[in-house]
Amino acid sequence: MKRPSGAPSAPVAVSAALPHSVVAKLEMYADLLATDGVIRGLIGPREVARLWERHLLNCATLAELIPAGANVCDLGSGAGLPGIVLGILRTDVRVTLVEPLLRRTSFLDAAVLALELHRVEVVRGRAESLHGRRTFDVVTARALAPLSRLVPWAMPLVAPGGELLALKGRSAAQEVGDAAEVLGVFQCSEPVVIALPQVGGDFTSTTIRVSRAASER
Repeated sequence: MKRPSGAPSAPVAVSAALPHSVVAKLEMYADLLATDGVIRGLIGPREVARLWERHLLNCATLAELIPAGANVCDLGSGAGLPGIVLGILRTDVRVTLVEPLLRRTSFLDAAVLALELHRVEVVRGRAESLHGRRTFDVVTARALAPLSRLVPWAMPLVAPGGELLALKGRSAAQEVGDAAEVLGVFQCSEPVVIALPQVGGDFTSTTIRVSRAASER
């Protein structure tokens, strides 16, 4: 099948590092972002040329931080970043994409179906709608909110012994400092800022890891 015009191919380093079947699904997802994602306003047209380094590979670094067989929740999933990327790379985990906006969940539903991600589900709603109803081993979020606002949304969804993994940029250290009070309220561990190289080594992704105590105090 001919790939849509304008959709970027996988970088050489990605094709060399990952199985062909995984690269094929990542390229299919890139196609969806570059076409339907742009049409629906989920990805800006200027982002198409840098989908891999700015978005897909940035999200892919989380894959090595998630425990085997984990149950993962991606808050504010938007166009599926990082949740769909994790669903492609980590077929051993279950991923729940949580997103309140209909136009985004419609895209997510279509993407999950097209990519045959049988262990990925889409839930339309806000984080608060799941409080007290579901918990997860890992909660992820990318560019959703500063850590001080993200923790009250995310930590009630984190199972005892689980963790929040928040993809951040240069503001990571500042956000940790600003969130000190709320981290204490939710009895979180000391956050850890993790910098990981992306595939190819040209860029680095920054993640804040916030763990929850294995038992309630």
